[in-house]
Amino acid sequence: MNAIFITGAANGIGRATAELFWQQGWFVGAYDRDAPRVEAWAREKGERVAAGALDVTQFAQWGPAITAFRAASGGRFDVLLNNAGILADGPFSDIPLEQQHAIIDVNVKGVMNGCYAARPQLQPGARVINLCSASALYGAASVATYSASKFAVRGLTEALQVEWHAAGIHVCDLMPIFVRTAMVDSMTRVQSTKTLGVHLTPETVAATVLKAATDRRPQIHYLVGAQTRQLQLAARLLPEWALARIMRKLSGF
Repeated sequence: MNAIFITGAANGIGRATAELFWQQGWFVGAYDRDAPRVEAWAREKGERVAAGALDVTQFAQWGPAITAFRAASGGRFDVLLNNAGILADGPFSDIPLEQQHAIIDVNVKGVMNGCYAARPQLQPGARVINLCSASALYGAASVATYSASKFAVRGLTEALQVEWHAAGIHVCDLMPIFVRTAMVDSMTRVQSTKTLGVHLTPETVAATVLKAATDRRPQIHYLVGAQTRQLQLAARLLPEWALARIMRKLSGF
């Protein structure tokens, strides 16, 4: 039985992924700062589950969480899904710097912590899947620091895929555009959500996580949704001035 360790599993994409992998017969470790919520989900499932508290920004919490997960899974650790993430929207200079630092702590340092803590436990054939974003294709106005954090996740993913390839560990990321989650619902000052709409669901992203976990020839970047693929194509083909003009129009700047 394969086993997946999921961060940020209490809600949204993390919860949808936990549900899908459990339905597919995997052992699922669901971890989140909201321990009561993931523990309640685990009790509901009853078998092939482990759950507990994990603040991804606190490296000291990773070791005990992984140890408990492996003890419950019979030693299996096939996939790490670094999903936990936060966001603040609005013009860069309007968002308190402390809040922006918190975005970096969760979205960047949290992923680094997970990769660093998991590496000694990962065997050949294991996979690390990082939740990235379409905002890592071109800087996204009104979510500037969030976008910057996802560029960092993309860079880390690419670098670790090179470093860990010889060990038989595949590292990849997912790049969805806006997804119908509480995090996106809370965004009130991002014009591009109104311009483009919000069409992806957590279940759509979870299905792509499953693909990334099981592909015989896995990719490094999984583009989720037609709009993400269109943005990637534009970023590849258009001159910078034209792409910047499009982004200004989409974001209302």
